[in-house]
Amino acid sequence: MSRRWIQNPNRCADEYLDGIEDFIEFARRQNPGATRIRCPCRRCNNTLWETIENVGFHLVKNRMIETYSIWNLHGEQVDHASSSNAPRVDNVEPIVDPNDQVMGIIQDVFPFASTNINQEGEDDVPTPIDSAEFEQYEKLLKNANQELYPGCESFSVLTAIVELMHGKIKYRMSNLCFNYFLGVFKRMLPTDNCLPKDHKHAQKVLHGLGLGYEKIHACKNNCVLFYKEHETLDTCPICNESRFKMTSQNRATKIPQKVMRYLPLKPRLQRLYMSTHTATDMRWHKEKRVDDDVMRHPADGEAWKEFDQTFPEFAADPRNVRLGFATDGFNLYGVLNQHHSTWPIFAFPYNLPPWKCMKKEYMMMTVLITEDPGRSIDVYLRPLVDELKDLWTNGVRTYDKSTGRMFTLRAAVMWIVNDFPAYAMVFGWSTKGYMACPVCKEDVTSGWHAGKVCYLGHRRWLPWDHEWREKEKEFDGNTERRLRPREWFGDEILEQLNRLDFAPFGKTVSRTRPSTHLNWTHKPMFFELPYWSKLKLRHNLDVMHVEKNVFDTLVGTILDIEGKTKDTIKARLDLERMGIRRGLWMNRDSDKARRDLAFFSMKPNDKKEFLKFVSSVKFPDGYASNIARCLRHDIVQVLCKFEMIFPPAFFTSMMHVMVHLP
Repeated sequence: MSRRWIQNPNRCADEYLDGIEDFIEFARRQNPGATRIRCPCRRCNNTLWETIENVGFHLVKNRMIETYSIWNLHGEQVDHASSSNAPRVDNVEPIVDPNDQVMGIIQDVFPFASTNINQEGEDDVPTPIDSAEFEQYEKLLKNANQELYPGCESFSVLTAIVELMHGKIKYRMSNLCFNYFLGVFKRMLPTDNCLPKDHKHAQKVLHGLGLGYEKIHACKNNCVLFYKEHETLDTCPICNESRFKMTSQNRATKIPQKVMRYLPLKPRLQRLYMSTHTATDMRWHKEKRVDDDVMRHPADGEAWKEFDQTFPEFAADPRNVRLGFATDGFNLYGVLNQHHSTWPIFAFPYNLPPWKCMKKEYMMMTVLITEDPGRSIDVYLRPLVDELKDLWTNGVRTYDKSTGRMFTLRAAVMWIVNDFPAYAMVFGWSTKGYMACPVCKEDVTSGWHAGKVCYLGHRRWLPWDHEWREKEKEFDGNTERRLRPREWFGDEILEQLNRLDFAPFGKTVSRTRPSTHLNWTHKPMFFELPYWSKLKLRHNLDVMHVEKNVFDTLVGTILDIEGKTKDTIKARLDLERMGIRRGLWMNRDSDKARRDLAFFSMKPNDKKEFLKFVSSVKFPDGYASNIARCLRHDIVQVLCKFEMIFPPAFFTSMMHVMVHLP
């Protein structure tokens, strides 16, 4: 039976679907009466047991393991005489000596440490490591060969530390907890053991494996980093604030006022090519992706394809890395301190297939800021942008384990993903006020309604001859003759920003913004990247945050939830001021006025039926979460219908942003 279908990347092909049926039939014959079998999809990896029906579904959704051509775990007999010629099967993890695994890690990090090659400039010739790297290699090799205690054959010093640190991270153990158990283990072992006494000393042993971080001092007021030209300064050149805290003069070391952690990007990208499997997956977007106009991966989008056309030299090598960045603040202490927030900045390598590129194992934290930086986030982005510029212009020499050759790795940022408040920080356009929309900019339709700024005018996106454009009373009392707001290109935005003069960063700088600056707060640092202004899509809104806010507004208004509804007394008075929808005006009896329940709000009995219905609804997996299926073609009509139903106070900035999601 031919099993070439396993290698077919098109999961919708008849050959692939017929092959799945053959496999299911084979599994039923080999396991009569069984209701659950091992699932050989790429996610379950033959380690999880599923019903036979679910196995078929998984194989369509996730594909079968490409190397699982001998179905030995499902009853197929292996011909041992010819097993040496059979392809290697990676469906289960073999039992490997942990000491051998650690030695393999060292060889991956220093693939040419034991070689003595001086040739340079060719792709298949490695760059020799320097003396500092060789010293790190020797230290690691020494710890990998040193017994944990005399006579211990199971663990070396390095193996024990790797295993313990892996458990610490996997089970989210604090440093104090780790130190306690490390001390207990050390007392349990023979007195002449070599186990480190605490977490700090264990980290020193692992330092040679790379992937460390740099501490960069920052001004207390977020004016500058003490970095590069400011590295030797003791005071901020903007606000003259001291770099260090006031401490005793007898103290040997100075304590900085504020510290940023920067995790260099280059070694993390190089590490993706140190494993054969990961190195192969880094070319998936070019070599194994099916190009059939179905959106399964960022490479299927218009922005990716336009980037390839604009920069063909970069696109020619599929090993060059396409990155996405994301940032948001979160409170480490829950409700204990609502004023504190920590801001990590993460990178995502989009070269990987879709079932890997968004997994936490491949997320790379690049910057860690210990407070809300506001518009000064660009101050903390300086080391990252400098490294990204070098990765675009010069690249970094990298060893590709899958080919056994060196190559020059380059990287580019495709876009950034944020929620709406963080969008303002990174993009440099304030998302508050009358020009809050960063897409429409000064051409947005906004007005003051019910004590706040609201955003209407979605009829502008309708066809020019649409009948709703002529209706007045059903909307805001006016006809709509305007076209949709124009689309701004990156070069135009950059030209506009270059004409403006922005104040320095920092908390002490006046935040008064001239009218000529519109809603621009600063020039985004990412525009220093040579390709940034050429991108079709520089910033993405996190759809989940937008959907959540829209849902809260819609359901809060329909259920008339106090504090959540937009149908307030101020909203009713605003309708009277505009002279529209008389049926929603305040009902006045003698000297009193009351707000009657609106036609779009539910009565108490209706609320119970609605909530009962919602609790019982079930959708197929992935059906209800597909926003393209729900609103991509209808969002303009939906928003226009909302304008005919709800008062203007309903249309917050989040509601307006929905029109830009498609």
